[in-house]
Amino acid sequence: MLKKERRKNDNSINAGSMADIAFLLLIFFLVTTTIAEDQGILVKLPQWDPNPISAPANEDNVLTVLVNGENELLVEGKEATVFNLRERTKNFISNPQKLSNLPSAPENAIISLKNDRSTSYETYIGVYNELKAAYNELRNEEAFRTHGKEFAMLHKEEQQIIKDKIPLVISEAEPSDHMRQ
Repeated sequence: MLKKERRKNDNSINAGSMADIAFLLLIFFLVTTTIAEDQGILVKLPQWDPNPISAPANEDNVLTVLVNGENELLVEGKEATVFNLRERTKNFISNPQKLSNLPSAPENAIISLKNDRSTSYETYIGVYNELKAAYNELRNEEAFRTHGKEFAMLHKEEQQIIKDKIPLVISEAEPSDHMRQ
């Protein structure tokens, strides 16, 4: 009688194509994954003018905002907090009471922001956000007053008219070392 040869049960896995599969998966995830990038602060810089004409600004049209190395905020030389900065900025820009020591119109208003080199980034961003928020709220109020809807819902032409009426003018001075109060 012939003995039948029994097949050995082979429990091993063919790993020959594993490297190919891993490589394909790696490529797939690299292509489909978006990598988060720091956005920074979006600021539109003015056009370069080789022959700038700089006339001194009327002091009544400039709101001076200083942030020192201890993250203390000074508005017009007086201590302030980030929490009331937006309202103070809105009152300065719009001048609702038509005071003679404030800008006569929003297009004349200039916000001067200066900070110390040792100011924390969080404080700087907080102050900058409040200044921009003041402009955004004024533009939104103007959009509701003139068109009955939010600024973001207006057509580009309508937005531009409001931007011309309430231009965002934040002048940033170069940071200084150890700014005093």
